[in-house]
Amino acid sequence: MSAKEAVLSYFLTDDAQPLTLNQVAKLFDIPPRERKRFQGVLDALVEEGSLFLGENGKYGTAKMLSLVSGTLCGNERGFAFLLPDDKETYPEDFFVPKKYLNGALHSDKVLAQRVEDEEGDVCAVIRILERGTAQVVGTFTKDKYAGYLSPDDPKFNTELFIPLYSCKQIPSGVKAVAKITAYPRGKMPEARIIEVLGEEDDFFAEELSIIRSYNLNETFPQEVETEANAVANEPITEKEIAKRRDFRDQLVITIDGEDTRDIDDAISLERTQNGYLLCVHIADVSHYVRRNSALDKEAFERGTSVYFPDRVLPMLPKALSNGICSLNEGEDRLTLSCIMHVDKKGNVKDREIVEGVIRSKHKTTYNEITKMLDGDPKTLEKYADLQETVSLFAELTTLLQAKRKKNGSITLDVKEAKILLTENDEIVIPNYERAFSHQIIEAFMVLANETVAEFMQSIEAPFIYRVHEKPNPEKAESFRDFARGLGLNARFNADDVHPYDYQNLLTAAEKLPTYSVLNRVMLRSMQKARYSEENCGHFGLASECYCHFTSPIRRYPDLCIHRVIKEVLHGNYGHINEKYKAFVEIAAKQSSDREKRAAEAERDVDALYMAMYMSERIGQEFTGVVSGVQSFGVFVELKNTVEGLIPIESLAGSFEYIPEKFLLKGKSQSFTIGEELIVRVIDVDFYRRRTVFELIKKVKRKEQV
Repeated sequence: MSAKEAVLSYFLTDDAQPLTLNQVAKLFDIPPRERKRFQGVLDALVEEGSLFLGENGKYGTAKMLSLVSGTLCGNERGFAFLLPDDKETYPEDFFVPKKYLNGALHSDKVLAQRVEDEEGDVCAVIRILERGTAQVVGTFTKDKYAGYLSPDDPKFNTELFIPLYSCKQIPSGVKAVAKITAYPRGKMPEARIIEVLGEEDDFFAEELSIIRSYNLNETFPQEVETEANAVANEPITEKEIAKRRDFRDQLVITIDGEDTRDIDDAISLERTQNGYLLCVHIADVSHYVRRNSALDKEAFERGTSVYFPDRVLPMLPKALSNGICSLNEGEDRLTLSCIMHVDKKGNVKDREIVEGVIRSKHKTTYNEITKMLDGDPKTLEKYADLQETVSLFAELTTLLQAKRKKNGSITLDVKEAKILLTENDEIVIPNYERAFSHQIIEAFMVLANETVAEFMQSIEAPFIYRVHEKPNPEKAESFRDFARGLGLNARFNADDVHPYDYQNLLTAAEKLPTYSVLNRVMLRSMQKARYSEENCGHFGLASECYCHFTSPIRRYPDLCIHRVIKEVLHGNYGHINEKYKAFVEIAAKQSSDREKRAAEAERDVDALYMAMYMSERIGQEFTGVVSGVQSFGVFVELKNTVEGLIPIESLAGSFEYIPEKFLLKGKSQSFTIGEELIVRVIDVDFYRRRTVFELIKKVKRKEQV
């Protein structure tokens, strides 16, 4: 047995303990003159990952040293937090001081050891398992010796060194993308510039910097484009139609935004003797995107389409997303259709899922449906054949909404940003309200998603569910206490909160001035929805079983479950577990990660647009609502969803931050979520993409309209 094998054999015994070099040498009777060479044996075991060297100078296995695996989240002040992989064992994050990072950087996967002689939950990085960042976006500068890239992301808190020979032709002061090539110990990482995005003060270069920082791509690999064009040109044959339910003679329509090009869903509705016959037709993307094809692998990698004010980064190439898969007016399109017989109480009494073919009669917009419901003569004349159907849409939607509210479904009234870019590159952020026509589509899609999920769960097929778990008891308790502080009768059990507990509070506060604040704090108390191979129910919708079935053009989970559904429809249930059980687990996690990435990218780009928009309004006054308080200031949201900060140093007096009450308390004045203020724009911090306000005055309740 070699020395390495002997040492490792000891550390793998049940009664082994962590030992220093001298203790191991003594255990194996290594004389002092041989200990330097013996050190090499231990170093080799550490290098190959069999042993680890702790901060206390002792060697041991990962289990022996109680090492924690996780991902680092950096901070611009040099320290980091370790987000553990095992949240059940380690529910809280660990603090990693700069001196204990040992060369690790933001987003790196690491093994860390708890430091016992430090106060609190402090860890030291023992080993970097995987570098989390391959490319960095930032501002490039150079001197006569070298080039440097200052990262845009403050969490990546070190400059990159760019050898001068590789950047001589690149001008100083541009936004650029650098690929990291080496991590010299004790020095800044080395990199090379792979793309110049534009001048530092160029707005669209800044937007592109954000897109690149999230590793999002505007173009598809040539192989993927070629395959997309090929399948898009495949004709819909009579043989294929013969295999499907033919809906082409029915009054099927689409309802979308004015500029929508990728139309996933179409609907038809008829009155029946016992209620309604609702058909939700969804683009059969899986017919064109075959499993494990280049198209499928690219869609899996992207996970979702990403939407910005001036562009869309689609999950699928335009030949599919805007072409053969889009349910365009007057064109034959293949679908996966959910046929639901709904009774007069809003219950689905019978359902059928079939492969179909449709020919949309009209491509309508939300605005047009709204005008029809409002009785606009021109629109009613334009869609004379739709008048009865649209009235029926509204009737069923109202019925379904009432049923969901009775069941406890939570309808939050939180405005979303609507940012537009005109043809002249002018940014417009209107006061945006969600019309009832949006609610029609939402109600029908939710019903179809629920119906499909219930069917697939009933046959115990492998599946991807859309889950929304109960609020964390600690957050639910905090929200309950906050609601009581507003004078509301909040008596629910925080350890076992139900959707109707939250919905009852919203109903009780609907006509109170504190309604908007209750919505905000309630939202913050809830968990994030995610994808899962296990059905955990959907708290927000008060649904025991839910999925995403209705948007396969822009969401990978929908595409994945279409394939599973079609296996069932084709009679292949016997092989479905073998084919999809492992994959749905992988796809659920990937899709959740990609959804989070897309949401963060969209939020950052929206913040950039808002900052630019407000930079042209410095000195102007606005009325807004306190949307958040922190120890460093008060966040205020305007009616058009633009959010800015009143820095605490600009407020008179001293303040105490009380997070559990969402309160910044001072001697002469205090601030809490939901209060209405008049503010003036005094600056825009483009580095943080944040508008800076100053307080003019509070709006008294009696002044509110």
